[in-house]
Amino acid sequence: MPFPFTKMHGLGNDFVVVDATRAPFRPTAQQARLLADRRLGVGCDQILVLEPPASSDVDFDYRIYNSDGSESGQCGNGARCLGLYVRENKLSGKSMLRVRTITGVLELQPLTGGVVRVNMGVPNFEPNAIPFDAASRSPKYTLTLNDGVMIEMGAVSIGNPHAVMPVADVDRAPVAELGAALQKHPAFPQSVNVGFLQVIDSTTARLRVFERGAGETLACGSGACAAAVIGALWGKLGPSVAMKMNGGTLDIEWAGEGQPVFMTGPAVTVYQGELNWEGEWAEQK
Repeated sequence: MPFPFTKMHGLGNDFVVVDATRAPFRPTAQQARLLADRRLGVGCDQILVLEPPASSDVDFDYRIYNSDGSESGQCGNGARCLGLYVRENKLSGKSMLRVRTITGVLELQPLTGGVVRVNMGVPNFEPNAIPFDAASRSPKYTLTLNDGVMIEMGAVSIGNPHAVMPVADVDRAPVAELGAALQKHPAFPQSVNVGFLQVIDSTTARLRVFERGAGETLACGSGACAAAVIGALWGKLGPSVAMKMNGGTLDIEWAGEGQPVFMTGPAVTVYQGELNWEGEWAEQK
C-alpha cells in the first residue's frame, strides 16, 4: 500500500515528512534506515512523523527518526520544516503551534516567506539532565579521549545532548574524528551531538555539527542553539547571534539563564511523492 511523504530541508539538513494524523506510521529501525538511505530509499538525515496529540495541551505530537534508525527527542531544523508543513497543508489555522516530542514541547511560529521561528525551550546545563557524567555543573569541562588527547568543551541539553568545542577555524577542525570519538565516550551514556564553534565576534559565529545518529550535516538547529548558549556562558557571544553553518545561517536569541532559546530560519518544501510500503519494505518489519 503506498503512503504519501514530503521531502523538505532546513539549510540543507533534509527530511522525509509523513502525516500520520489520519493513519499511524511507526517505522521499525530497519525500515527507517531503508527510507533514509540515499540509494535504496528516499534519502534524508531524519524522518519526521506528525501525529495526533495525545493530550489537549498541544496541537500535534511529533516523532523524529535518525538515519541510523534511532529515535531523537529534538531537531531544530526539522521543527521549522514541520511548522511550514502544517501551514502549507492547512492542518491548523493557528499562528502559533505547540508540538510535543518524546522529550518536551516546542512552540512553532510560521512567518512569511517560508521562515519559521521556534521556541526551543529552556536550555538545561545540569549534567544528569544532559546526560553527562560529571561531578558538578561547569561552563567548561575537560575530557580525555581514548588516544590520550585532551579537549575542552561545554555541555547542554536542548531536548537532546550537545557538546560544544571551541575551535580557531571550523574549516580545519577534525569534525568526523573528534565527533565520533566524543559520541563513543563513556561520559555521554546516550551519545551526543558534537558542535565545533568558531566565534567571529559577539554577534557572529561559525559552526559545524557532527550529529548523533546522522554524522555531519549541513546545518543543525538544536546544535546552533547549543553553541549560542554555551558561547554566551563563556562570555564570547551576546544575546543575539547569527550562527553561520555550511548550509546557511540561523538567528539565535537567548536572554540568559532560565530563559528559553529562540531559533529563526528558513524551511523549504522540495517535493511530494508516494512510496510503496510493500515488498522489500514490508520484509523489514
